[in-house]
Amino acid sequence: MKAKTLMNKIIIVGGLSACLLLGGCGAGQAADATSAESTFAAQESTVTPTESTETAETVSTETAQDKAQLPDGVYTAEFSTDSSMFHVSEACDGKGTLTVKDGVMTIHISLGSKKILNLYPGLAEDAAKDGAVLLEPTTDTVTYSDGMTEEVYGFDVPVPVIGEEFDLALIGTKGKWYDHKVKVSDPVAEGAADTFDLSTVEDGSYTIELTMEGGSGRASIQSPTQITVADGAATAILEWSSPNYDYMLVNGEKYLPVNTEGNSVFEVPVEALDVPLTMIGDTVAMSTPHEVEYTVTFHSDTLQNAESGK
Repeated sequence: MKAKTLMNKIIIVGGLSACLLLGGCGAGQAADATSAESTFAAQESTVTPTESTETAETVSTETAQDKAQLPDGVYTAEFSTDSSMFHVSEACDGKGTLTVKDGVMTIHISLGSKKILNLYPGLAEDAAKDGAVLLEPTTDTVTYSDGMTEEVYGFDVPVPVIGEEFDLALIGTKGKWYDHKVKVSDPVAEGAADTFDLSTVEDGSYTIELTMEGGSGRASIQSPTQITVADGAATAILEWSSPNYDYMLVNGEKYLPVNTEGNSVFEVPVEALDVPLTMIGDTVAMSTPHEVEYTVTFHSDTLQNAESGK
């Protein structure tokens, strides 16, 4: 038995040595079976967290993209920064022109002077590296409330997300890069400012009629619906004709149902009256969930106080 066991050990060791030699290793690099198994186990453990990390990063990226999503179009949006020395021109009232095309968002801002020479969408240390792609200025003419005009530098800034801070470095006439945090928020579709002024409506609860376009035409939103006005901002209660809507996207923000039984009901902001507003509803009525784009218009001439009916 001892002789047979010894012979088996010799065969196993010999087999391992042959495998190592066939793998291109030198004679002095042979490893025993325990070392080989440990190496393989380490490789397996390395693969698992990598796959997990990639999955997490994918989910995070998709979430950010969902949050940042706006329908294609032109908007006016707030542009805020972390510094009083870096801001849009006073003539622009803190706003820029946000353009969304094929899901890509860019805001044009006119600054307060020509002292900022370049911007970089990221950190200052990366902006200073060779090959960094800098944002080049445009020459904008701004008009102040007293009628005076001034030439300033403007920039087209990529916007990764609405309503959250992101990095934007700058370099001025002193030739040094500085880190800054900026945020783009409160996008309003172009032309909405010329519609019904919600600030003229007293705070309270109202009913209002709406019309809806888009989708297959099978689903609808109840009209009239309830709308609440507070401090010039409006929020509507939208009840679908179906229980199969699990969320809505309005201005890039996701809203979940406010009820658990019956037709899907959502409480969403209304940025303007008398103008078609893009709203996306996700329906699970089909084999897989589908986001469907609708345009909803709230008609100011039907606005009535919910209590008095006037």
